[in-house]
Amino acid sequence: MNAYIREVLDGLKARAPWETEFLQAAEEVLESIEPLIEKNPKYKAQRILERIVEPERTVMFRVPWMNDKGEYIVNRGYRVQFNSAIGPYKGGIRFHPKVTLSTLKFLGFEQTFKNSLTSLPMGGGKGGSDFDPNGKSDNEIMRFCQSFMTELFRHIGPDTDVPAGDIGVGGREVGYMFGQYKRLRDEFTGVLTGKGLSFGGSLIRPEATGFGAVYFLNEMIKAKGDTLKGKTVSVSGFGNVSWGTCIKATELGAKVVTISGPDGYIYDPDGISTAEKHKYLEEMLVINRNSCETYAKKFPNAKFFAGKRPWEQKVDIAMCCAIQNEMSGDDAAQLVKNGVQYVVEVSNMGCTPEAWKLFIEKKIPFGPGKAANAGGVATSGLEMSQNSMRLAWSAEEVDQRLHAIMVNIHKTCLEAAKEFGADGNYVVGANIAGFKKVADAMIAQGLV
Repeated sequence: MNAYIREVLDGLKARAPWETEFLQAAEEVLESIEPLIEKNPKYKAQRILERIVEPERTVMFRVPWMNDKGEYIVNRGYRVQFNSAIGPYKGGIRFHPKVTLSTLKFLGFEQTFKNSLTSLPMGGGKGGSDFDPNGKSDNEIMRFCQSFMTELFRHIGPDTDVPAGDIGVGGREVGYMFGQYKRLRDEFTGVLTGKGLSFGGSLIRPEATGFGAVYFLNEMIKAKGDTLKGKTVSVSGFGNVSWGTCIKATELGAKVVTISGPDGYIYDPDGISTAEKHKYLEEMLVINRNSCETYAKKFPNAKFFAGKRPWEQKVDIAMCCAIQNEMSGDDAAQLVKNGVQYVVEVSNMGCTPEAWKLFIEKKIPFGPGKAANAGGVATSGLEMSQNSMRLAWSAEEVDQRLHAIMVNIHKTCLEAAKEFGADGNYVVGANIAGFKKVADAMIAQGLV
């Protein structure tokens, strides 16, 4: 490894060895951009690596709220504003009991390069709380969101930082936060994306991450002279990302056969491929977002595997759509043994290093999350544009723009990988292309 890169990584590990997710993300990016660093001494001279791995600002605050029993509860809230070199901070808000500063730093760091790849003027950021919305009433969630925004509102704005949804934060939560922001600032601006259609939201936004990932997958397959039609697909998760993936994969002729939850996974030999099944995925989130077993009760031909992951099934394509590090090295080895042909990381850092490195070693095309799942934030960027222009585009126009962005991201990744001697390696291509645009903007703007 390049001595400069090793120096930076060693410094990160010495300062915060407990930030395991962030250190994993930083190591992946910095290792893969080594050819670019070797070729361009300006990045070392300007100390870009030291600057780019540090958030520009991190906000941490308490979130006090009252539950339906009248009890006082206190959670912890965060906003990590990682990099604004190419635009206002942009990235989701995650409500999950396992959210930590390390989680949000890794997500904000990844978001910086993902947003760069979209070619839209958006910087990188991420926020959230260790609040668990599961099992809470609408009123409890409203009170929490209002308390959360009562602090966050002073740090965000349409030209400063534009949050969106993420795990645990859907249209309901975005609506409550937007309402409180509007109340506190006395202005109606596009400061949050993923809003309801009645107050500035964009068509296709809930499906966008899944749609975009399938568009990226389709380009990967076309690059190999292959076709998506007739392929079997294993998907994890059953939230918006999985839902959009199932819809678009079905539309393009593939058959999705699995979904999963914290309790295990579903195998449906008939395919999760009808409007009824796609509609039920939405209902499952309301029934219990921690369980997918209800699917097997609704559709008896499907089988539920308690406590297991879907990667043991023999499929042509695997798409992880749930959470970070959900696919281990052992899972990857099982997929390889079963003859998997393509793997796409739709969740952020969904594969452990052992997993994605095995796919690359075995010459199995692997699409990293910062490229493949950029459709969500790309469509958020399109929502920002519609809000700024006071316009609402049709679903067809948004989908067309999303498709064009994903095709361009795929092309950009392949070209960058080839230029730096890693032909076909999407990890190298995505990281170099995403990093270069941000780093060059940082140099142009001086030591800030």
